[in-house]
Amino acid sequence: MTTLGAARPKSLSGRAWLILILLAVSGFLNYFDRSNLAVGATDIQRDLHLTNLDLGLLQSAFFWLYAAMQFLGIAGWLVDRFNVCWILAAGFFVWSGATAFTGIAHGFATIFALRLLLGIGESIAYPAYGRILANQYSHHRGLANAAIDCATKMGPALGTLLGGLLMLKYGWRPFFLGLGFGSLLWTVPWVLRMPRGKGVAARQDPAGIPSTLAILRQRAAWATAFGLFCSNYFWYFLLTWLPHYLETERHFSKTRMTWVASLAYLLIGTASLASGLVSDWLIARGHTPNRVRKTLSAFGLTMATTIVGVVAARADWTAMAFLMFSCFCFGLYAAQIYAMTQTLAGPRASGKWTGLQNGFGNLAGVAAPWLTGWITHTTGQFYWAFVAAALVVLAGVVFWVVGVRRIEPVVW
Repeated sequence: MTTLGAARPKSLSGRAWLILILLAVSGFLNYFDRSNLAVGATDIQRDLHLTNLDLGLLQSAFFWLYAAMQFLGIAGWLVDRFNVCWILAAGFFVWSGATAFTGIAHGFATIFALRLLLGIGESIAYPAYGRILANQYSHHRGLANAAIDCATKMGPALGTLLGGLLMLKYGWRPFFLGLGFGSLLWTVPWVLRMPRGKGVAARQDPAGIPSTLAILRQRAAWATAFGLFCSNYFWYFLLTWLPHYLETERHFSKTRMTWVASLAYLLIGTASLASGLVSDWLIARGHTPNRVRKTLSAFGLTMATTIVGVVAARADWTAMAFLMFSCFCFGLYAAQIYAMTQTLAGPRASGKWTGLQNGFGNLAGVAAPWLTGWITHTTGQFYWAFVAAALVVLAGVVFWVVGVRRIEPVVW
């Protein structure tokens, strides 16, 4: 349904654009850091004499504390009780340091511990994004969330491409060192230009923030959490095992693998940005957020199940066509996730709700790498791993479309 004469939101100011760009860059580096282990998986596996099960544990280690910090409400508590901009800077410092020190690690246990530390640092990001965007970009949520989501997909895209090429030339250790210490440069412009004012400062009245129990009473909170789990399973399956699949099953060279995987992630990011812009355009012209965001989400997730064609096709070109199509469709959904959550939660509860949702949803980061490792170790092939990813992402349609009744603010 449309409404004639709907008010058009004002365009973003120059300062708002700069802050959004800095947030997007942090999201880019966030996913660049968490995806680099997958790019160097075969090299690290060979150097440290790891099995597929060992590799699956390393791939999932990041998500153990990443999910726990958010699901237990620790990350949400931090961003709601203190200045969210400084908390984001602190988290960024921790995860960049963990990335750098991975380059000098010489054993499974050390890398495992550093991946746990990486998860602690990065657990701050999405609750912080949720609070900042809910306060600063209320009329441009589609664009703002799409910009960050696009950046998080560009991180693996360029990370896979540059990581693969640089690791091929210099080895995986120098790459981790350079990436970790180089990322710290982001903190300089962020501290100078980060948002100011009461919207991002420490909350003076904790009683004004809805309790965790109040959020958990909402059916929509559970639906968004399970929906995110399903879509994240698909995303982390691609992020952690696609490079390995292309090298071991399709027998792609590392150079060819990096180009193909990078293009797949790039398509997700491109589709996400387009989806965010289109959704804002439609809503500004009177279409309801409920209809716009649910339609894009349902279509994107449903068509993402064509990922099964990748492993079913014999010819490489056919398999890659299925891969690119499924990734593009998944991107149409990706931009809508946190825009829906921020609308439902509102500025008062966005940090805590996002933390709970993201914490539960990122348990998929534990499940997808480990389960894929177990399936491939047990069956000796990737077929059922791809089928599992398709079935889980299809379940996500039910949670987002049926579980969330309407995309409209909760009255706290």
